[in-house]
Amino acid sequence: MAGPVADYSDVEQLKLYRLVPIASPTDTNWHLAPNQGEVVVRARSSGDARVVAADAELDYLEIDALPGDGNSTTSSSAFRNEKLYTVVDEIDPAYPIEGPRGVVAGTVRVDNIRPSEL
Repeated sequence: MAGPVADYSDVEQLKLYRLVPIASPTDTNWHLAPNQGEVVVRARSSGDARVVAADAELDYLEIDALPGDGNSTTSSSAFRNEKLYTVVDEIDPAYPIEGPRGVVAGTVRVDNIRPSEL
């Protein structure tokens, strides 16, 4: 039995997406941002899915620190790097289409901000 069918003509209609790591564990891009594993999000588009996942990470704006470039860490998130993550439509009926924009499944770590000196 099929689940509810989304009406994609409505621009506010959200869809489910799965962000999947595709880079090798030895890929040097992982030094820039940690691997978060697979995450399912409810978003407007595949591009918006990357933004939703990145927004769930800890940001410099939420702690008493400043980044080296700009005021936010969202642009340096692994979720926004197409060499590290791919975005696919999520079709598992275990996740309801209805609901707010955000992370639906998976754990987004908040240790993505690393000190430059240990």
